Amino acid sequence: MTAAAIKILVVDDEPPIRRLLKAGLGTQGYAVIEAPDGGAAMQLAASAEPDLIILDLGLPDMSGQDLLRHWQAAGASVPILVLSSRTDEAGIVQALEAGADDYVSKPFGMNELIARIRVALRHRLQVQGEKPVFRVGDLSVDLVRRIVRLRDEEVKLSPKEYDILRVLVQHAGKVLTHRFLMQEVWGAAYDVQQLRVYIRQLRQKIEANPEQPIYLRTETGVGYRFRESDG
Repeated sequence: MTAAAIKILVVDDEPPIRRLLKAGLGTQGYAVIEAPDGGAAMQLAASAEPDLIILDLGLPDMSGQDLLRHWQAAGASVPILVLSSRTDEAGIVQALEAGADDYVSKPFGMNELIARIRVALRHRLQVQGEKPVFRVGDLSVDLVRRIVRLRDEEVKLSPKEYDILRVLVQHAGKVLTHRFLMQEVWGAAYDVQQLRVYIRQLRQKIEANPEQPIYLRTETGVGYRFRESDG
């Protein structure tokens, strides 16, 4: 799939934002279609079949979360990037739990947005054909044999530490909320503080400097993001 073939649906009620995105993404060869509200977005998502959706949460006719839940209930598989204000942590968490793949805070840089678009598109393809060994930097995770190596030395993890790492690498490049991680690892809502303890222990074992992690990043007030695979 080439960039010229990729269609992006921009859902935002602000014409200047839509113009900015159309111009910026157009320079990268993306074809941009626009929707000013949720009703138009639902129609275009069904008729134009975009490869990716950029969604503003503040729409005039419905909330972005309602639109996400509509697409989730319909079984839509298109990647969705949410645009949100920097202070809207609760809205970001709700959007991710309603099916969004990632978020970009306003004001945003075009280079950052384009990078997130590429990650979201690659992640959706990887879900279809997941590789048994995940590699990034000096770290490798064998998802079949459950072996973790750092600079060719095996890293000993507890079962829970490995389970958390497995979920993170399976969704590498994507923001995972605290609730999502707890549901995947413990099967129910758990103690967020205890999750943070495990994350800290995991960083001690896989990061050169746990205080400045390069693999396992914190998304403040939201959750965690694991660095994308090198390929």
